[in-house]
Amino acid sequence: MNKELIIRSSSEAVDFALLKDGKLIELHKEEEKSNFQVGDIFIAKIRKPVAGLNAAFVNVGFEKDAFLHYHDLGPNLASQLKFIKLVSAGKIKDFSLKTFQFEKEIDKDGIITDILSANQSVLVQVVKEPISTKGPRISAELSLAGRFIVLVPFSDRVSISQKIEDKKEKDRLKKLVLSIKPKGFGVIVRTVAEGKNVAELEKDLQNLLGRWSAMCKKLPTAHHPSKVLGELNRASSILRDVFNDTFSGIQIDDEELFHQTKEYLQEIAPSKQSIVKFYQSNDTPIFEKYNIERQIKTSFGRTVSMSKGAYLIIEHTEALHVIDVNSGNRSNKATNQEDTAMEVNMIAAAEIARQLRLRDMGGIIVVDFIDMSNPENRKVLFDFLREEMSDDKAKHKILPPSKFGLVQITRQRVRPEVNIKTREEDPNKVNGEIEAPILIIDKITSDLERLLKTHNKVVLNTHPFVAAYLSKGFPSLRSKWFFEHKKWVKIIPRDAYTYLEYHFYDKKGNVISE
Repeated sequence: MNKELIIRSSSEAVDFALLKDGKLIELHKEEEKSNFQVGDIFIAKIRKPVAGLNAAFVNVGFEKDAFLHYHDLGPNLASQLKFIKLVSAGKIKDFSLKTFQFEKEIDKDGIITDILSANQSVLVQVVKEPISTKGPRISAELSLAGRFIVLVPFSDRVSISQKIEDKKEKDRLKKLVLSIKPKGFGVIVRTVAEGKNVAELEKDLQNLLGRWSAMCKKLPTAHHPSKVLGELNRASSILRDVFNDTFSGIQIDDEELFHQTKEYLQEIAPSKQSIVKFYQSNDTPIFEKYNIERQIKTSFGRTVSMSKGAYLIIEHTEALHVIDVNSGNRSNKATNQEDTAMEVNMIAAAEIARQLRLRDMGGIIVVDFIDMSNPENRKVLFDFLREEMSDDKAKHKILPPSKFGLVQITRQRVRPEVNIKTREEDPNKVNGEIEAPILIIDKITSDLERLLKTHNKVVLNTHPFVAAYLSKGFPSLRSKWFFEHKKWVKIIPRDAYTYLEYHFYDKKGNVISE
């Protein structure tokens, strides 16, 4: 398994495409104007605590106030408020918390109006970006994420990632962290720390302490509200969270970003620094070169095609997302309906896991798989879906199939869903829309695979533009069909056809139903 990160930069935004064996599995966009990323820390003022919601609305500089619930205050909020007051007044110069006297923890079932009041200064961290009409969701329990550990100020806890299953390794890491952990800070050990030595953990810890001190120095002169600690740029945060030995390449078309990424990789994985490449080409844009534009066009529509003619229908409502699995017109080699359903459902499960990450779909997702009567098959499908989603870093939960064959998934949503418009203006109609033209090529190819199994000679009639796309160049798509199926497809351009219209004929000139 090879992973590649392809980064495209423009004046307005930076796009990040994560490929797994050449297939697009994640797509992120970082806009220049974006001021609220998950992980950013702000010094802000309480606008209004509301006892009925047991929450406060906080002015962080966004058009809508951020929402801070009592359960997101953290047990050591009183200590944080005292620290801010002393630092802002210039009474604390040492930000290490070694000599700082902690306050009593707040009651976990308390009332927010007893803790916070209007115009009070507080440090908050974005845990959910602004989505739709809602402002950002924030927390007063701060954390600074590094490569191997997460530093938690005003805490004393040490915890190890649950994904590290080896008890001996957990105990080893806990002893290492306890030996280097500074007073006043808690530490969470991340999954990628498995097998790492104390020097690597210590380096990560010192880097995070440096970021904490730099943030604290800003507090005495910071405006309220303002960002006092920004997340890493999106390229570095993606590398920090997902980078491992399976990465085979990082291609970047912006020179400044190339040097930043190379420097960051030098810190976290010096041996892999050479995989960062600066992409230079006047002829082919970077997303075209790696076939990403085509994958975007074919992956973000309402209908998602899969192998063997199967496809998904993805619908979005205000409350939830619904995914319907269809077997399509695939050639049935299975011996019975149950085997057919099982085969299509397994293909669909892998694609659904990819789609959830690719679109960053969150909230409630309901999947209507094809009905299977065998309970063993339903269990195999359920286990396979869980395995496919195991790489998904967003928190999620999958329920076993219901009596109606529905699988319910909840997935954490911290950013707006990636929603790319794949329909384009119809050249044949005023104010009409059609699917992206590239999709027609996939449909023609899929139909041909089915028809060539039962017909020795197939003639394709299509619009001249599409005909030229299929037959020109070397190797042309038609040539590839020939090498794959050992049958030559005659293509006839038809001026009378609309842009995306096509029909198949047999050797006698009869229309073949597609």
